Parts: sequence; C-alpha cells; structure tokens
Amino acid sequence: MDIPLTEFEPSGDGLVPPTPPPLSEQLPERVVMCFFPEIVDGLGETHGARRIGAYSRELGGHAVYRLVHDGVPVAVFHPGVGAPLAVQHFEKAIAAGGRYFVACGGAGAVRPGLALGHVVVPDAAVRDEGTSYHYAAPSRLMSADPSAVETAVATLAAHDIPHVTGTTWTTDAPFRETPERVRARREEGCLTVEMETAAFLAVARFRDVRFAQYLYAGDDVSGQAWDHRAWTTATVRPELLGLAVETVTRL
Repeated sequence: MDIPLTEFEPSGDGLVPPTPPPLSEQLPERVVMCFFPEIVDGLGETHGARRIGAYSRELGGHAVYRLVHDGVPVAVFHPGVGAPLAVQHFEKAIAAGGRYFVACGGAGAVRPGLALGHVVVPDAAVRDEGTSYHYAAPSRLMSADPSAVETAVATLAAHDIPHVTGTTWTTDAPFRETPERVRARREEGCLTVEMETAAFLAVARFRDVRFAQYLYAGDDVSGQAWDHRAWTTATVRPELLGLAVETVTRL
C-alpha cells in the first residue's frame, strides 16, 4: 500500500525548525518528561524545584521546572499526551540544550497479570502511530538504546524494585484498542499500550540524544472488559518520578 507515512526523508530539517521554549535561564542538559501533572505541579514542595519557564499556550502552557539531584541540575516538565504533542515538547527541549532524557508515565496492561503499579522498561515499541515515521524509516518496531535501557534497569535494581523489560505498543487511537487488536499485540509480545514511546525513541535516534523510559502498568485492557483500576491515582507515581530523576543523572 502506497501511503505518505512510508515516504521517510532522512536528511535535512523541516521548514519550521524547533525552537526553545521561553526560559529565564539555560535548560539543564538532563531532562525528565513526566506525565503525572499532580506530581509536576508539586515539585516546588517535594523537590525544592523552581519554575524557569513554560511552553506556549498553544502547546498547553506546561511549566518547566529546575531541580538539583546529587548536585546535578535536572529539568522536569509534562510533555502532553499523544505522540504529536509530546514530540513537539521533546524537540523544543532538545533545541534548548537538552541531551539526556528520561520519560515516566502510565500505560495500559496488555499482558494479563501485570499488576497495577508494576514498572516496565520498554526496550522496543510497536509503531502503531504516525509521528515516528517522520523520524525513522518504516519498520514494525522501534528499538531503544540498549545502554540507556541498561541504565534504567540498573537504577531499579539498586532500589530492589520489581520490574520487567519488554515491548510496548504505541497507538494514536486509544478508543480503537479493540479486543482483536489487543489480542494481536499480546501475541506479538507487547506488555503495555501507550501513545508516545515509539515516537520518543525515533526522535532520540534522529536527534542523537540519550533517552530511556519508565512506564507503570495502569489500567488493564487484557481482559474482555476495560478495567480502569483507578490508575491515575496509583501511589507509584511520585516514586517513579524520583527514579526518573536519578536515572537521567546517570545516562
């Protein structure tokens, strides 16, 4: 099938270059993209962070915070949900000087028995979205940087945190996760489903920056009916942000 997504252009920049968000100071090289709005909003109180700017209102107006972990400055912001929006935040952070990135967020459980809050380190993503195809040649999977995955896993091991490493399914259409598609992705080996990982991995490779990701098993789509599991209030969320901050200082 001849569709535009297969027409990857590997060279050159787009007509509209990514530009940094307006900041009061230089963005740290080490950046965490955190999908937990309540955790990001509380960084001043929990981590002594200070706000150094924000993305444009057109992109959601997400604040950018700066904190220090073991003497290393780290930026933290919410990148927005879905690959097109999250990649715009990612690209602008790279343009601002970010070079080492860790994302942390929730994902739907595709594999049965993946308990709420269980940590997943993606080492590959099924590319069932569109954004990644503008940054990498067409393929079924987008692979993660093995050394970045190793660093993420080492941080978890140092804290004795149970986890699993494997493939995630990145989709643009959460309301089209039909039982048949979920079954097919599970048979393919996917542990989780989310909306950004494949694109993040493609951008990181295209822009030559380091990237790792933590997911936690949130809602459950592995059965005959959707189980929300109150995943947006899972107690693992603040802990995962702390692990992401620690990991990004080690990349």
